[in-house]
Amino acid sequence: MTEAIANTRTTRKPSRYRWRRRARKTGMVAAGLLVLFYTLFPYYWAIVSSFRSGSQLFSSNLLPTIDFTHYRALLADPVFTRAILNSLIVAGSTTLISLVLATAAAYALGRLNFLGKRAVLLTILVVSIFPQIAVMPGMFELVRWLGLYNRIGSLILAYLIFTVPFTVWVLTSFVREFPRELEEAAIMDGCSHWRILTRILLPLMGPALASTGLLAFILAWNEFLFALTFILSDENRTVPVAIGLISGSSRYEYPFGPIMAASVIVTLPLLVLVLIFQRRIVSGLTAGAIKG
Repeated sequence: MTEAIANTRTTRKPSRYRWRRRARKTGMVAAGLLVLFYTLFPYYWAIVSSFRSGSQLFSSNLLPTIDFTHYRALLADPVFTRAILNSLIVAGSTTLISLVLATAAAYALGRLNFLGKRAVLLTILVVSIFPQIAVMPGMFELVRWLGLYNRIGSLILAYLIFTVPFTVWVLTSFVREFPRELEEAAIMDGCSHWRILTRILLPLMGPALASTGLLAFILAWNEFLFALTFILSDENRTVPVAIGLISGSSRYEYPFGPIMAASVIVTLPLLVLVLIFQRRIVSGLTAGAIKG
């Protein structure tokens, strides 16, 4: 009798727990689908709107009608194509300079002992916290003093303010993970600090360089405030400003469709890069954040 009661309890208990696990799993899946819909629907609606023109732009139909009129007009517009080239130059140059400066700074802050190292790290953190509008007046005077106003170089100089602190912090945390035995063995062999950085540590920093470089590129690619303030001519404008000025342009009769098409053209390459390097982004950032 006792064994029968015990068997009944053991059969009821797992079934009750199994129902709870199923309910919890169903709730998590529903929450994930809701977040996915909330995140992806604006991009889907932008794609749908980019294929519409005229009165179709005000339609609530969720199915797209394939019409490449806006895309052909944008790709034939020399102002927009020039803006894409300018953004590639600015974002690529900013990313390259940021990685070079941040790699050297990360090695010094992560492996060397010197007076004021903690103060330097805190200063870099404070600089990254300030909003862009707070540093706008000083950066404007610096750009004008250097003679870079209305030139692409002004944007590269300005973007380093928020890309260098970010890359320095991430790479410093990543450099701290490497075992000291590598550095000590290299010093015993007579290697200098520069040789240790370039020949030993730099080849091991691939995931961190890929993740920080890609995120720095995205930050520079999407920046709007500095690009709107420091550039006046269409010849030197970047893509975000070019898209923002489409609504006031006389080249397009209905600006909403071209704006959506331009947003798709600009966003798709970034999405493809993120999907390709997503594992490197996650591994590089989480490794530095957990062990740094």
